[in-house]
Amino acid sequence: MPRMDVTQMPFAKLYPLLVNKAVKKGRSRQEVDQVTAWLTGYTPEDIARLEQSDISCGDFFQNAPDMNPNRALITGKVCGVRVEEIEDPLMREIRYLDKLVDELAKGKAMEQILRK
Repeated sequence: MPRMDVTQMPFAKLYPLLVNKAVKKGRSRQEVDQVTAWLTGYTPEDIARLEQSDISCGDFFQNAPDMNPNRALITGKVCGVRVEEIEDPLMREIRYLDKLVDELAKGKAMEQILRK
């Protein structure tokens, strides 16, 4: 079976996985929504609504109202790949969110995660 391109994956399938990753480590859905809102400009209400829709991950990021200019400060590895070195801009956006949730799950302070 061919591996699904994450950009085509339904956002409704990916987002709960990110929330679960954080919740298992003692963080909350609200915190995942907060880092997602910081990155994309969506409100928590938008995120909840989109999670009930059939939007793809790619479209979620391509339609984001206000990608945070400070997202370029997000560095480090996700799945063994340095996020700042990912060539495909859309894939880099998706991995930025993955990295933010990783940092949440590792117990980093919200101020650090939001690059304040």
